[in-house]
Amino acid sequence: MKRVLLTGASGFVGRHTVDALLARDYEVHAVSSVARSTASGLTWHQANLLDLAAGPSLVSRLQPTHLLHLAWYAEPGKYWQSPLNLAWQAASLVLLEAFAANGGRRAVTAGTCAEYDWSHGFCTERVTPCLPHSLYGTSKHALAQTLEAHALQASLSSAWARLFLLYGPHEAPVRLVPSVIRSLLEGQPALCTHGRQLRDFLHVADVADALCALLDSPVEGPVNIASGQPTALADVVHEIAHQLERPDLVRLGALPSPQADPPLLVGNCARLRDEVGWQPRHRLPDGLADAVAWWREQGRPRQ
Repeated sequence: MKRVLLTGASGFVGRHTVDALLARDYEVHAVSSVARSTASGLTWHQANLLDLAAGPSLVSRLQPTHLLHLAWYAEPGKYWQSPLNLAWQAASLVLLEAFAANGGRRAVTAGTCAEYDWSHGFCTERVTPCLPHSLYGTSKHALAQTLEAHALQASLSSAWARLFLLYGPHEAPVRLVPSVIRSLLEGQPALCTHGRQLRDFLHVADVADALCALLDSPVEGPVNIASGQPTALADVVHEIAHQLERPDLVRLGALPSPQADPPLLVGNCARLRDEVGWQPRHRLPDGLADAVAWWREQGRPRQ
């Protein structure tokens, strides 16, 4: 039997992993800060993992064979330098240590592309240097290093999933894709930067499926969760505008680029493709159409 403890289960990525885990025949124990109803194969547990006793208590009671740890502070505009990164780093280490001590077999933890030195542009695990420039990236990378050393000592199989740029249903409204979609749906100008930045986009459902595939695999160490394909931000914006038939409302160059915004940020997905054996299902136009449809539905009056 495969019994997985899923943290961050109600978050942007986590909510998409539940079905993917059930499809892989896991008994899913999902953690949320609020009470939720259970379903066949799925049990929700209300817990605040920042209470350092909560994680070990859950692990001791449930005895999971697998751990997919996604929970972290991620409020847009605030998480980069928030002191809560330190709290989540500490809570994550306590949880992972308890998992190993209680006989856990396999753990996958969500890291971030913000661990890398972005001046390199194209990022490869164990090749591209890690030089985070935020407390978020620094805390994630410190946890990755500590976990890897502890996993070796505890004979725990573990992988560290470095997520690149996600998009799709339930994304925070202020982020690029939903902000453009919502503006155009409302008939308002979509204010953007110049859009020449090249980024690595992956639909959130694909991200969730890749995480579950990684959990099911024996692959260890850092693994980029990425498409491997550079896409200009302007191309993303224009595709959304094309689908909504409002190219007249696109305003590239209306906003300044963020300070130290890298011209290129793309993940090498060779480990994910060749070792894990995973490929994305969503092409970018199809994935953006899914996001457009979801946001369009949110704007409709409830019956």
